[in-house]
Amino acid sequence: MPFTLHLRSRLPSAIRSLILQKKPNIRNTSSMAGELRPASLVVLPRSLAPAFERFCQVNTGPLPLLGQSEPEKWMLPPQGAISETRMGHPQFWKYEFGACTGSLASLEQYSEQLKDMVAFFLGCSFSLEEALEKAGLPRRDPAGHSQAGAYKTTVPCVTHAGFCCPLVVTMRPIPKDKLEGLVRACCSLGGEQGQPVHMGDPELLGIKELSKPAYGDAMVCPPGEVPVFWPSPLTSLGAVSSCERIPEVHHISQDPLHYSIASVSASQKIRELESMIGIDPGNRGIGHLLCKDELLKASLSLSHARSVLITTGFPTHFNHEPPEETDGPPGAVALVAFLQALEKEVAIIVDQRAWNLHQKIVEDAVEQGVLKTQIPILTYQGGSVEAAQAFLCKNGDPQTPRFDHLVAIERAGRAADGNYYNARKMNIKHLVDPIDDLFLAAKKIPGISSTGVGDGGNELGMGKVKEAVRRHIRHGDVIACDVEADFAVIAGVSNWGGYALACALYILYSCAVHSQYLRKAVGPSRAPGDQAWTQALPSVIKEEKMLGILVQHKVRSGVSGIVGMEVDGLPFHNTHAEMIQKLVDVTTAQV
Repeated sequence: MPFTLHLRSRLPSAIRSLILQKKPNIRNTSSMAGELRPASLVVLPRSLAPAFERFCQVNTGPLPLLGQSEPEKWMLPPQGAISETRMGHPQFWKYEFGACTGSLASLEQYSEQLKDMVAFFLGCSFSLEEALEKAGLPRRDPAGHSQAGAYKTTVPCVTHAGFCCPLVVTMRPIPKDKLEGLVRACCSLGGEQGQPVHMGDPELLGIKELSKPAYGDAMVCPPGEVPVFWPSPLTSLGAVSSCERIPEVHHISQDPLHYSIASVSASQKIRELESMIGIDPGNRGIGHLLCKDELLKASLSLSHARSVLITTGFPTHFNHEPPEETDGPPGAVALVAFLQALEKEVAIIVDQRAWNLHQKIVEDAVEQGVLKTQIPILTYQGGSVEAAQAFLCKNGDPQTPRFDHLVAIERAGRAADGNYYNARKMNIKHLVDPIDDLFLAAKKIPGISSTGVGDGGNELGMGKVKEAVRRHIRHGDVIACDVEADFAVIAGVSNWGGYALACALYILYSCAVHSQYLRKAVGPSRAPGDQAWTQALPSVIKEEKMLGILVQHKVRSGVSGIVGMEVDGLPFHNTHAEMIQKLVDVTTAQV
């Protein structure tokens, strides 16, 4: 087992997270003499110590806690454990926010920060090498090297107060006829600590390839032998690097003035989602429209919302019936599904001429399990500023809005000349109701925020980036939407933006820092990865069903005009299915 030190500290220039890992020699330390007990050393700020202690207590397999120190005394290990002084001469790897950023030969520069930190000693009294000998098996080095491989699984450790990570395991290949003897030897020597957690196909643990360990060197499993897995103390690397107690602060509303917070790790995940959906498969030039952290701020604002109104519908195929395209409704329904799981009020507003179509789409979505329950489908014909305010507010009173967040996903947006244009510069105003007026009115009503999701600059809400649209998008000088939303989420396909908003909300509600802020620090929190939330996330299966529903209703692909399993001329299988799976994988992955 490696002698590992993890350090999280606040440095003078910024709030930062550090993990320091000594380069280990696993072969030597895992078979050390009995009087020296190998141990990992985890060093944390005093404020995190109680939570980490409890995290270890509910995950004793990979994290058997030997003891802990008091601040300023963390260099003193429990009796019998391997010790090393604070200012020795090992080689340390430095991790910041879970990523390796370099190495250190000394910890001396962090001596002041270490004074207010607590050390935890995680034991590994069980010797696998001794068990192998007792079972009549030779000791093995991985491919002639000394650093045995360890693998991240998809088995989640029990989460506590922001500490969350997957179980990490080590592996040894064992002949089939020696399995029972080895397991008995392991249990005899190590008790519960020595018992394997899995024997057989690595994929049942979520390990795709034994040739690609997360740490150390790969282990080869020869034909006729069975891979056997044990919990590894390297689990603590993920636990410390994923701790969510370092916050970021974001401004989400000016009237009323409102800021929100989320952990650094949650924020970085959402930024990764934003980067993923920002690719440009149609080569439209949308990279020029991207604004950093729009997805993060939009999802933060949505998380505080009580009632959400979503609009979609882009009648680009004006010579067909229906004229709608397959981009927009799937993303809108995916967001609705997750807002339902969060128990928020949600409604959809569409063009009056398309009300029957959307009503059938939603009914089919409920019937096929894409949506949990039916939702209200509204229309708005416009007429005046007063009409828009009356629609958005109870009894027309701006002090009591009916909705506190408006979202447009691939919704035709009004251009500067008052018309509505598709990407080919064709005017489709006769097919579009003035739902833009609601977004304009919302700007003057305190407490209503708005988000626009688009992929070409002519969608409702893209007025926020209209100058970039005019400069960089084909026909942008004509088609650019002039109506802006508070947040402009840019995606290669607008559906992806709807999926990403749902995924971002999952990340935020699973974030201990943000969850406590939402609850105002009162009441119980729900467990990260709540089953209802997980089931409400977009999935390849659900989105395939959703697109199939649109095809049944003769809704066409936006670019090609084909009635089939494609969106914006891109096939669902491979392109869209792959994006959905990547988004969900990033969303649900534990560090």
